[in-house]
Amino acid sequence: MEQPRIEDIARRLMESLPPALRTMQQDIETNFRAVLRANLGRLDLVARDEFDAQSKVLERTRARLEELERRFAELESKLPPG
Repeated sequence: MEQPRIEDIARRLMESLPPALRTMQQDIETNFRAVLRANLGRLDLVARDEFDAQSKVLERTRARLEELERRFAELESKLPPG
């Protein structure tokens, strides 16, 4: 996950804290960031551009497979029964 997104999540978490806890803002913010990085790092995530690239590959592969299946069915229909 991108650094700015972690910062944004940490900021939103800080804003949701009661005002009394905001006095310890620096410590809490540091802990939020550490917990977010540790837990998000364990997720099996890919970057959006990689996801988009793989989606395009899959679309082309699917189209190619459909074309080959169509051609195979056409050739199979021309075979003598047997």
